[in-house]
Amino acid sequence: MSSKNLLLKGLLLWYVIFSLVMAISPADRQFWVLASVLPALLVTGLVVTHQAFPLSTMTYILITLYLTLHTIGVHYTYSKVPMGTWLGQILDLNRNHFDRLVHFSFGFLLTYPLEELFRRLSDIRGWLLYYLPAMTIVGLSGIWEILESWVARIARPDLGLAVLGSQGDIWDAQKDMTAALYGSLLSIALIIIVRKLMQPQAFATEDTAAGSLLEEESAEPS
Repeated sequence: MSSKNLLLKGLLLWYVIFSLVMAISPADRQFWVLASVLPALLVTGLVVTHQAFPLSTMTYILITLYLTLHTIGVHYTYSKVPMGTWLGQILDLNRNHFDRLVHFSFGFLLTYPLEELFRRLSDIRGWLLYYLPAMTIVGLSGIWEILESWVARIARPDLGLAVLGSQGDIWDAQKDMTAALYGSLLSIALIIIVRKLMQPQAFATEDTAAGSLLEEESAEPS
């Protein structure tokens, strides 16, 4: 078994075990069920497509990190996450901002996986390769807010409030989407910086390989 496969199995095992632990006595069982459907579908899709279309190790790690944060939020219905409460007390905030952290992480952690998908599934290059993941993050954030509003209208009132998690902020949906956009833009900036820094090394590797090839050709008898 390769080290990558071992790591991926470890990530999957971590997510499954952590999800089962967080499924014990959640703050709201119905909210937990509703908010766990999409992550479960995502993980299932990644497992099913892994052999035919394996993604990079970094992508799997980033997705696992995001799902871990989401699972914590789902267990406490976001507005009741102790970490957010402690942070609010320390910084004298007027609400629990753990949901903002997760929305920011949605953009920051999932932009690279989206960029990899666009890069490998299409011929898109240049600025579009960075623009499309950011706009996809904004679009997915908007879809999530729409789904939340549907649940809030259909479900019982207290569950609807838990799903919305607005905590009295009338601009909550817009701020959540903005947090995701900021996270995505920061991720894109880091991707560009890392690739710029790696370019000289890539050129040096290419030059070394080319030099070795020329030496081999010159050593061959005419």
